[in-house]
Amino acid sequence: MTIQAALSLSKETLTLQLADHQGRISILYSTDKTLLAPEASVYLLFKEQKLKAIGATQGTLRTRIAYDTLIQITPPWEMEQGYLIQRLVETAEESGLTITSKDAKKIPANHYPTVTAYQDTLLTLLEKFGFIFRKIEKPQKPKPTKAQHRWRKEVSTIEFFVDEFDSKATVIWQKRNEMCIKKGAVLRQEIPLNKDGSIGLAGRFTKQLREEHDDKIQDFVTTEDVILKSVNEVGHFLYYAGTNSWLVLKDQDGKTIDEWTVV
Repeated sequence: MTIQAALSLSKETLTLQLADHQGRISILYSTDKTLLAPEASVYLLFKEQKLKAIGATQGTLRTRIAYDTLIQITPPWEMEQGYLIQRLVETAEESGLTITSKDAKKIPANHYPTVTAYQDTLLTLLEKFGFIFRKIEKPQKPKPTKAQHRWRKEVSTIEFFVDEFDSKATVIWQKRNEMCIKKGAVLRQEIPLNKDGSIGLAGRFTKQLREEHDDKIQDFVTTEDVILKSVNEVGHFLYYAGTNSWLVLKDQDGKTIDEWTVV
């Protein structure tokens, strides 16, 4: 949104004259009511930049509301001030603010889009000066993308070790789709269960993997090298997964297979 406006400043007043006869905004950093422009307008009262009241004025103001800043809005002549007050009150209430208001008028359906568009212009300008009372949606943080890993020949010469979750093994990523668990690997025996005592998906997948290599396992120790397809399968086969296995497999210096291969 691009808004054209002329800015003028004095010791106690900041004035924005909107282009194309779209009205004027005056920010009075004072409680001196004589600074009010002598014309029909909408006022906003702020205390420590928190909105306290909205209403209409004819150039004079009578209020018991404590404030330190008054914002005077003179909308285009064709806009009903009561409609603008109502729209501003709605916005404040949508943000959970409790304010004092007067002179609001119900907005006819055919006027609502115009009043809302004008309010958006006003609030965009006021927000630049720290006067915020509409609910501003925070941009959602982008979901982290899943890390990508790439095999390379150098990695095939490195031994990675597992010594966690009641399992021990030496693993080599020897080819792009081949993970070799060296003979003598110790497999976790206890099957992790769901809260209801049933075997979860990880447990069932591990059971299937171990059954496929049953001839190479004796008393939960591998008697031959076992070839699997991925780090994920290695984690299931050894300790029923349940964690990020890219961070579990480490070389002799403690550098993870993730650090070696992430792109």
